[in-house]
Amino acid sequence: MTRTALRICPLCEATCGMVLTIDDNDRVSAARGDRDDVFSHGFICPKGASFGELDNDPDRLQNPLVRRDGELVETTWAQAFAAATEGLQRVIAGTGGASVAVYLGNPNAHTIAGSLYGPVVIKSLGTKQVYSASTLDQMPKHVACGYLYGNPVAFTVPDLDRTDYLVILGANPLVSNGSLATAADFPGKIKALRRRGGTLVVIDPSRTRTAELADRHLAVRPGSDAALLFAIVHVLFDEDLVELGRLAEHVTGLERVRAAAADFPPAAVADHCGVDADEIRTLAREIAAAPSAAVYGRIGTSTVEFGTLTSWLVDVVNILTGNLDRPGGVMFASSPIAGAPRPARPGRGFKTGRWHSRVSGHREVLSEMPAVALAEEIETPGEGQIRAMITIAGNPVLSAPAGARLADALAGVEFMVSVDPYRNETTRHADVILPPPPPSRAAHFDLALSGAMVRNNARFSPPVLPLAAGRPDECEILARLALIVLGLGPDADSNLVDDQVIGSTLGKEVADEYSPVAGRSVEELTAMLPDGRGYERRLDMMLRLGPFGDGFGTKPDGLTLQRLKDAPHGVDLGPLVPRIPEVLRTPSGTVELDPEPILADIPRLLAALTSEPGFLLIGRRHLRSNNSWMHNLPALSGGSNRCTLQIHPDDAARLGLDELAVVTGPGGKLEVPVEITDAIRPGVVSLPHGWGHTEPGTRMRVAARNPGVNVNSLNDGTLLDPLSGTAVLNALPVEVARAG
Repeated sequence: MTRTALRICPLCEATCGMVLTIDDNDRVSAARGDRDDVFSHGFICPKGASFGELDNDPDRLQNPLVRRDGELVETTWAQAFAAATEGLQRVIAGTGGASVAVYLGNPNAHTIAGSLYGPVVIKSLGTKQVYSASTLDQMPKHVACGYLYGNPVAFTVPDLDRTDYLVILGANPLVSNGSLATAADFPGKIKALRRRGGTLVVIDPSRTRTAELADRHLAVRPGSDAALLFAIVHVLFDEDLVELGRLAEHVTGLERVRAAAADFPPAAVADHCGVDADEIRTLAREIAAAPSAAVYGRIGTSTVEFGTLTSWLVDVVNILTGNLDRPGGVMFASSPIAGAPRPARPGRGFKTGRWHSRVSGHREVLSEMPAVALAEEIETPGEGQIRAMITIAGNPVLSAPAGARLADALAGVEFMVSVDPYRNETTRHADVILPPPPPSRAAHFDLALSGAMVRNNARFSPPVLPLAAGRPDECEILARLALIVLGLGPDADSNLVDDQVIGSTLGKEVADEYSPVAGRSVEELTAMLPDGRGYERRLDMMLRLGPFGDGFGTKPDGLTLQRLKDAPHGVDLGPLVPRIPEVLRTPSGTVELDPEPILADIPRLLAALTSEPGFLLIGRRHLRSNNSWMHNLPALSGGSNRCTLQIHPDDAARLGLDELAVVTGPGGKLEVPVEITDAIRPGVVSLPHGWGHTEPGTRMRVAARNPGVNVNSLNDGTLLDPLSGTAVLNALPVEVARAG
């Protein structure tokens, strides 16, 4: 008979609670929102509702693949791990672990395995060749927070439930469900803001679904957000509207920011931004006058030429108006696994460029190289050349610029292992594919996303269905890869990884005078962890040591993994609370408003004010799409979820466009169906991300029936935000012409 089970959705950053229906054949047949979930309260989007299709997708790999005579064929797990051992150890023996590169895709932020075991694989290799979707997405936010607060993961998130005035730049949370602001039912929170008399301002080149709800929509020119924000800062200083509030003693660098803003009066940036100078002044005055305000920027402000400057300026505006770290402004989440609060004290701060890439000299940022550097590091001979690849839940051939070049490069590596459920445009080049089980057969806890929650909470989902006999989960797959790299062989006990991490972590904690377990025995604490899978023991340890934890018995009402298991709808930990100065780790112990690398980039922004490019290309999201792999589900394909070139009617008429257009960018050209709409600003065109399912050797049959085009093939990867190494995916200059 059918039954139901609870599960946290792993498909986007909203982390909604779901009720799954399990049929007689142990298959997920339906999904609906969990009304009792402490965070999402029953909200669910079409992606979550299609969880059963994703879980049962016939194109998901059930068994590992190994390349034999040039073809990927099914094999046993023992044979697949043996092949991985032979290939990786052969390369490591010849050129060392440093010649093995690792690419981490976006889904790693949504899994226990990606968060806990991906870093172990990298550390085992000892490689500096680390790449991820971060430099195609949010790295500018990391860099800005690192410089301002001394901690690159101290994200400021809008306090959506209490703000009076919300400004959204370059984001469409009614479609994306929010990002770097984990908010189940972001649409409902925006509507609640309107109902309580609050104000919503959306700054976006397109009249998105979010913009349609706004009190004011400013159709800004793509890529000009930094200049617009600097003009707001100029007004705040010029009209004596700066009010730091309780942060006054915790902020330094104010005068240098005032001096920098002097070059950006609204009249000087209005033409560049496409926003009237009076509109800019009004916006600055309203943010300053609101009882509380939150300025929130996302991917449209990150994946541009001035992504780090823009991310920095978003927080500068929040700081100057007294809206940092206060209810209704932008605040810091208290992740339940982040470690217990320590006394406020200066830290080491944040630096980039601790090493540089071998070919183009790109700076290291957060221990990563830019994703656009991966192909050249594989292609270019010499010492340090990448000889082998490990990809984990990533498809950079579609998601990064110059995908065709990267595909050719991957085809030439000596050995490649992919941990991925699909044979896609990237994994088709692998020598071994190790598929994780469907999400219903994996536990879930949002380790990465808990640091950006708009309300503190903790929720754990055990596996809904059991694993097939002999099939490892993703945690075990990655742990065994780490042990293979270390030379312990394919049959080593994967629990060795967890035992080592637990022993090392607890050893540091008992030696820390500020830890809740200071002075206690590692052996005693280890014995208190639950029996069971290694990831459960590690998660229990992290929860107990966290700000809401039981401190291994010192706070009986505190969090443990068992307490979360006993509360299947989650534990509400309350609204966000002020965390300055405790959260700061800058050398001065203050919010350092004037980091030298950012100030040094301002002349480049000033020079850009006179640029006059032609068409600018931006991306777009659809409610039923999230990266390339979501296109393989029938419930999410077709309808309005189409790969079209959106263009304004005036531009279409001038160019004589009707059905097809040719778009030419720095990396190539595409022929695309045209969608004429007045929702987009003149001079701007839009193509969605994640399409282009035309490569041979893949197995994503639903996606291949309606492949679309790969927008990133227009991009050669040479345009970057220099402070973060992030590729310019929005505001990319292109030419548009009628096909034929």
